[in-house]
Amino acid sequence: MSKQTVLVIDDERDIRELLTITLGRMELDVDAVGSVNEARSALANRRYDLCFTDMRLPDGSGQEIIELIAANHPDMPVAMITAYGNVDAAVNALKAGAFDFVSKPVDIHLLRRLVRTALKLSEERKAEAGSKGAPGADRLIGDSPAMAEVRSKIAKLARNQAPVYIGGESGVGKELVARLIHELGPRAPGAFVPVNCGAIPSELMESEFFGHRKGSFTGAHVDKEGLFQAAQGGTLFLDEVAELPLHMQVKLLRAIQEKAVRPIGGRDEIPVDVRILSATHKNLAALVEEGLFRQDLFYRINVIELRVPPLRERRGDVPALAEFILRQLATESGGAPGRLRADALAALEAYQFPGNVRELENILERAMAMCEGDTIEADDLMLPQRNASAASVPAAPGMPDAVAASAGAPAPRVAATDGSLEDYISNIERDTIIKALEESRYNKTATAKKLGITFRALRYKLKKLGID
Repeated sequence: MSKQTVLVIDDERDIRELLTITLGRMELDVDAVGSVNEARSALANRRYDLCFTDMRLPDGSGQEIIELIAANHPDMPVAMITAYGNVDAAVNALKAGAFDFVSKPVDIHLLRRLVRTALKLSEERKAEAGSKGAPGADRLIGDSPAMAEVRSKIAKLARNQAPVYIGGESGVGKELVARLIHELGPRAPGAFVPVNCGAIPSELMESEFFGHRKGSFTGAHVDKEGLFQAAQGGTLFLDEVAELPLHMQVKLLRAIQEKAVRPIGGRDEIPVDVRILSATHKNLAALVEEGLFRQDLFYRINVIELRVPPLRERRGDVPALAEFILRQLATESGGAPGRLRADALAALEAYQFPGNVRELENILERAMAMCEGDTIEADDLMLPQRNASAASVPAAPGMPDAVAASAGAPAPRVAATDGSLEDYISNIERDTIIKALEESRYNKTATAKKLGITFRALRYKLKKLGID
């Protein structure tokens, strides 16, 4: 079996020799040149599996090399060698199509991991040549032009290591998109580590992200690895990244730029090989303008942006999505898949879906619990009235006006509480069900009859409300 080949382009002889020796020890066949013209000649005369290029060359720039390879050798991963701390150059290289970047002085361990990942990608690209679509992307249900574009972008983004910012409203499926980018790329064998940045208490964030050493603070009884270390060789998905406090944004930026983390109480930095994907439903650019999100971190994580469209922009996908969700619900329950009557399907297609795909899932799960048999009628969906005024449902404290406006048909006005309207209504429903259970001596069949609902609907509500 012939050796895999690597082209090194750098005008510093020491760097060329270091890379030639290191890559040679990895059983790779290395050619090393010192200028753009020499690189053009080498690329014209030989096929390479991987290329490293310096940013500054005597007769041009590494950017020219990246663009040349992208145009003429699209299956060849290319990595940029940048000066220490030159983040702008690294970001520009990634945007131009570079697979990844390595900073001087070159860390040999990081270099080896980068090479292994890049060469695996090179083999996958060859194997995929001429094939249609991206395997696994069929989990993105729908044939609308909007979803076809998302699938196409996922396939491209899976081929490099550039940080990706996934934008879109709540419930559109941003985490699924992130998982597909991971699973369709060379990091698929590594871990996919999702973290909800809004769910970690501020005082624990540094420990959660970077880990800590035993005895570094009260309660640190053992060494603990952080999320970066857990994602080593894989992907770290920062969901709701807009929720990061400013002090943590600074530390996260450093970790991304230096590709290293220092655990709390640790003396040395630990190199990490992690791809960063991030997402939020908020307008991150607007938060930067307001001073609530660091511009330099935004610039670093938003090398490439992928917008996931809301469900109302792809209404034609609703029937296929509904069918898929109903099959999933049937698999979980062990029953037959539910069927939508024509009036129910028409109602779904006309609905705005402020909660997107997640809301569709909840509506269908509820409908399956409420319907008779396996046929879902329009009334079983219990969709909010489209023309109901915002005043018909009072907004609880902290509840967005848009949510209140779409929340449903006219309902009696309730007293304000410290929680959301949904919590308030759930509490009333829970109390009513518990009272009925007590009066029926916990006979569920009798309880359902007393409440005027089906036994199946009662089971659904007990599960939803956490009533044993």
